[in-house]
Amino acid sequence: MKKPIIARNIARQGGMSRAEAADQLDHVVSEILASLKRGKPAELPGLGSFRQASGGRIRFQREEEPRG
Repeated sequence: MKKPIIARNIARQGGMSRAEAADQLDHVVSEILASLKRGKPAELPGLGSFRQASGGRIRFQREEEPRG
């Protein structure tokens, strides 16, 4: 999914302009990257986490869904 589509969905659900939603999305991405640069994972509760893998690559691991 591309950034404009994500920003549009955030704007709709959050009752804000697309520009505000895009700014918030940029902030979240910046925080994720800053965390990874410090060598720490970036957790997204309910979704999963970003971790730095070998070779400087970034890996996303989805949270496992509870079995029931």
